[in-house]
Amino acid sequence: MRLADLGERSGVPLATVKYYLREGLLPPGRRINATQAEYDESHLRRLRLVRAMIQVGRIPVATVREVLAHVDDDSLGLTVRLGAALWALPHPAGEAPGAPAEAAGPSREVAGPSQEAASPSREAADDPHRAAADLLVDELLARLGWSAARELGALSPAHRALVTTLATLHRLGYPLDADDLLPYARTMEQAAAHDLDRMEQLPTPREQTEYAVASAALFEPVLLNLRRLAQCEESNRRYGL
Repeated sequence: MRLADLGERSGVPLATVKYYLREGLLPPGRRINATQAEYDESHLRRLRLVRAMIQVGRIPVATVREVLAHVDDDSLGLTVRLGAALWALPHPAGEAPGAPAEAAGPSREVAGPSQEAASPSREAADDPHRAAADLLVDELLARLGWSAARELGALSPAHRALVTTLATLHRLGYPLDADDLLPYARTMEQAAAHDLDRMEQLPTPREQTEYAVASAALFEPVLLNLRRLAQCEESNRRYGL
């Protein structure tokens, strides 16, 4: 399809499509002459993903570019490819993407000492609430048997964000322990297995990683609102209207 067709089929204005091409968010088409290029279904899929990440996910263009660089890196195995793309996404609790260790993904090559890994330990030494949260997360991961997550520890932005959130809850007088968190973690374990089952239905590692990025960036509000609906339903069952 031509560029105008790509814009029409995706619902993205042509000027925006050209901007994404200039920014490297959309790969160039196959050149058919000096002034025209041809695009295929992979461009349409990528364009929809980019539009969703920027418009719905509110992810900055620079971050989208970094995420997609990992998505397109065929030199990586699937686990590292997924991890690198997901680590580059914005995380809750003030975690900013793009730190050197994060951009490298969950490779054992980045598991050595680094400023990123050491910083949370220094913070914990100065903050008893964070120290307690660090110990809690380590206990939780051990009881779950999540050895990869435990080994990566503070290198993972999700791990750091979880510690930060639990420390804040502890500081505000809402402490949790591992018994409180285990049922939630087990539910997330089932959700993760379902995510990967769906992802594996796609034919290529690139499409699988695109799906994982879209799911992480766009699907989490679905989970949040399902939880709130479930809470409402359970409250009604127990206590009535």
